Amino acid sequence: MEQQTLVIIKPDGLKKSLTGNILTRLSETKLRIVGAKVVQVCQELAEKHYSHLKDEPFFPEVIKYICGDLYGNDYRRVMALVYKGEDAIPRVRKLAGSTNPEIAEATTIRGQYGRLTTAGLFENVVHCSANEEDALREIKLWFEPHEIVEEIYPTEIKEITVPKAVWK
Repeated sequence: MEQQTLVIIKPDGLKKSLTGNILTRLSETKLRIVGAKVVQVCQELAEKHYSHLKDEPFFPEVIKYICGDLYGNDYRRVMALVYKGEDAIPRVRKLAGSTNPEIAEATTIRGQYGRLTTAGLFENVVHCSANEEDALREIKLWFEPHEIVEEIYPTEIKEITVPKAVWK
């Protein structure tokens, strides 16, 4: 079944210069990239993305992690990608490995590049959607329709006037 999934290369992946390695590994899935961008993650986006964890005691640390607050000003960003293709979600999740890098198989992205910090935080270098419902919510949260090169969800045209930064 044709699916799409969100993949985020997290700040620790960028800090460790793993972007190329991770993209190479993801290419093994033979899925198509239909959206990609580098994003500075604000508090609001982080909290919406991890809203399912808001009652967990580690929620504040997860927010700091995805916002890049733990890595200094040079790494307050992530790379967000949308992959599309046959069974995209399970294929990417299998390649990513367990959320806990300590128990992830050594041949997975998280097993190879992730770590558990002394503070107990999972630095697992990537996020990938868990299921179709999460993929729908996450992709719509991270991407506007015009940022994706194939139509993956229904859209509509609305006239909206908002200030926008443009090149001088």
